[in-house]
Amino acid sequence: MVLPNFEENLQKYARLLVAKGINVQPGDWVKMTITVDQAPLARLVTKEAYALGAEKVIVKWADDEITKLNYIHQPLEVLTDIPEYEIQESEDHVLNHHVSRLSIVSSDPGLLNEVDPAKIAGFQNKAGKAFSAQRIATQNNDLKWTVAAAAGAGWAAKVFPELKTSEEQVDALWDQIFKTCRVYSDDPVAAWDEHKKTLNEKAAFLNEIQFDALHYTAPGTDLTLGLPKNHLWCSAEGANPKGEEFIANMPTEEVYTAPDTHRMDGVVRSTKPLSYAGTLIEGIEVHFKDGKIVDISAEKGDETIKKLVFDNEGGTGLGEIALVPDPSPISQSGITFFTTLYDENASNHLAIGAAYPTTIQGGTKMSQEELLKNGMNTSIVHVDFMIGSDKMNIDGIKQDGSIVAIFRNGDWAI
Repeated sequence: MVLPNFEENLQKYARLLVAKGINVQPGDWVKMTITVDQAPLARLVTKEAYALGAEKVIVKWADDEITKLNYIHQPLEVLTDIPEYEIQESEDHVLNHHVSRLSIVSSDPGLLNEVDPAKIAGFQNKAGKAFSAQRIATQNNDLKWTVAAAAGAGWAAKVFPELKTSEEQVDALWDQIFKTCRVYSDDPVAAWDEHKKTLNEKAAFLNEIQFDALHYTAPGTDLTLGLPKNHLWCSAEGANPKGEEFIANMPTEEVYTAPDTHRMDGVVRSTKPLSYAGTLIEGIEVHFKDGKIVDISAEKGDETIKKLVFDNEGGTGLGEIALVPDPSPISQSGITFFTTLYDENASNHLAIGAAYPTTIQGGTKMSQEELLKNGMNTSIVHVDFMIGSDKMNIDGIKQDGSIVAIFRNGDWAI
């Protein structure tokens, strides 16, 4: 590692993740998922969490090579046989301890490209159902949660293939992680507070107007998405039932809400690759009619994206609309990161699957049936894909039919 002041900045990053990301409070339980090659960061996060008063830190380790071998060699019925004790442990953490979740993304985006898509779809489906308590609690902000990144060698090689050595690639990726998460600032927490203020102003403007629908146009895209009555635009920061704030994604550049899943018509094309469950999917085209995805295809990963949509209940609906200006720092870096956490913050995006109940008034108190009745899609999946570019225009359609320009040429017009 030759990146200047790396150890110092890694410690600042760890402190930021626990102090601003999941906002550890005295007595909190913390569960971190992370790969074994990121053990130095895991140790720092654990140390910082205890320094802030955490009562218990649980580390769930993973290893890319073992994960791949398991997918290749285990029969489908074994791969998808999730032990009851794992389900009970997850439910205990959610229901009895309200564990704060920190997920560190670092894996090779194309790790499972060679794996049978049926195996990937089968495991994702079973896991989604088995760990539904954790998923619902997370979507409701019943617990604090943060998704962040670390520079894995396989991922870095995909992002920076022009660099000659693995060390140079990993250094370059860590440099981007530190930049986009404001770690290089003298006071990263203060820098995040200022950034949050900017995003909140955009969300407040959109919430005041309460558009009836949005109309997207760009090369290959002509899409109209209705918006539910009493929808809420949200930005960087959420809060758990105690009012403790947290940042769900680090980095983040988005302002987001849910579409009315009953009112979606038109066509949209993706503008960046999607890494889903270890498989790279490119050139996605989606056709909507009468509130459903009626056709979806991809130039690469076609079978995987079709299984995601048509083999999962609620997969033909959308759960999220997110607005991200093309001039955002991640977009202007010109780098494709091949992971949703980063690429979604360089581009307007949509999410296949479940809506966040926090994006409609009273949503966290609604049953799944009530959410669907109010236009909020319900599903065991939630997968973002990127559609934005510097050629995208978005119009807001008001209740009286009048038009307000929201985006022009990929940037805010409000």
